[in-house]
Amino acid sequence: MVDLVTVLAIALLLGGIVGAAAPMVPSGLLSLTGLALYWWATGFTELSVLTFAVLVSLGVLTALIEFFGGSIAARAGGASWLTTAVAAIVGLILMVVTGPLGLVVGLFGTVFALEFVRNGELEGSTRSAVYTTIGILASTAVQVLLTTSILFGFVVAVFLL
Repeated sequence: MVDLVTVLAIALLLGGIVGAAAPMVPSGLLSLTGLALYWWATGFTELSVLTFAVLVSLGVLTALIEFFGGSIAARAGGASWLTTAVAAIVGLILMVVTGPLGLVVGLFGTVFALEFVRNGELEGSTRSAVYTTIGILASTAVQVLLTTSILFGFVVAVFLL
């Protein structure tokens, strides 16, 4: 029989998957909350320590990618730390106002404009902006894969093992 705690944990894990694709929803933290809730509510016995540790590690990795993926991509493209920080703020503001498209356009435009002002190089500014944009999209895809893996591992560990 499936109890309320299991349903709530699965709902949080599903929320993690949705949150990976939806901006401003902490996918990794939702997944971690679902895992912790289930493990705590079952007296730390339903999931083995190893299974719990592996799933939590995936959740922590997801959260790190969520919070730092775009910044790492911007730096890899040659953007300065200041440009990266300003682009993140502008992207978040535009995302709230215009949605996910605003996030992508805001990041690209801000990185391009600030790097062009800083260096005066069209090619370098474009490269930094493209790296940042691809990095944000790639980190979203990785988050979806990781949160889906967490849910899959949880379901296997709880219902099949």
